[in-house]
Amino acid sequence: MGSERRERMKALGMRLRGLRTEADLTGAALAQRAGVGQPTVSKVETGRMVPSADVLDRLARALGLDDATAREVRDLLAAVEAAADSGPVSGEDAPAGAVLGDAVRSAQLVRSFQCVVLPAMLQSAEYARHVFASAPNSSPEAVGRAVAARVERQSVLYEPGRESVFVLTEGVLRTWPGTPALMLAQFDRLLAVESLSTVRLGVIPWRRPVPLLPRHGFTLCDQRAVVVEAFADERVTVDPAEVASYEKTFGRFERAAVFGDDVRELLLRLMEEFRGMGDTVTP
Repeated sequence: MGSERRERMKALGMRLRGLRTEADLTGAALAQRAGVGQPTVSKVETGRMVPSADVLDRLARALGLDDATAREVRDLLAAVEAAADSGPVSGEDAPAGAVLGDAVRSAQLVRSFQCVVLPAMLQSAEYARHVFASAPNSSPEAVGRAVAARVERQSVLYEPGRESVFVLTEGVLRTWPGTPALMLAQFDRLLAVESLSTVRLGVIPWRRPVPLLPRHGFTLCDQRAVVVEAFADERVTVDPAEVASYEKTFGRFERAAVFGDDVRELLLRLMEEFRGMGDTVTP
């Protein structure tokens, strides 16, 4: 994360903390009034999380801000987003996955399409370990920290009021690291997550043509930002035209996917295939 963006996040957080203090509210009381989690209030105030526009509006209403002050905090959020859109984020400047994690944390609606690697929010710890270890210049210590952070961020899947939609190609489920045992545990996680009322999991089976050839995966956060992951970094943009283009693309992939019973049947069939592979280990 760039230093400019960090400073703007801190400025937004400090202003909100000051307004909460003026209103004589605890963080827990503000969270209850705003209908958000108490950890969300804490992370926003300490500059560790960028709130979505919806979350910021909820906080503003809960604080009883007048129009001028509400505009002020919205302008502070716009400054953070402008800094985020100023260019790619270097893997040397931020922990692996931090940009995506922050964006997902602040969103009420997350839509992710992936064509090679499982979405970050669905990865088991061991799967994520292989993902981070494959990044350039990774170290065991950095990988361990990144895995722990990724698993912690996945708690948003269970928070009421949020919605997550994941669309994968079947190739994602057949592109695997480690051992078949790792993937069997990963499939168990996918089956558990698919059953959540806050999650929709879709897969485009190999027997169906894709509506367009995918070049990379991406994650939409509300209707305000899209995050594109690469080997060395993550790129986030809040440009309305680009976000709208990715929304249209996601819709095409979503319509090509199967959901519900069809997905569970596919996952169970793939699990049988992996069981038949025994103790195969990738080179």
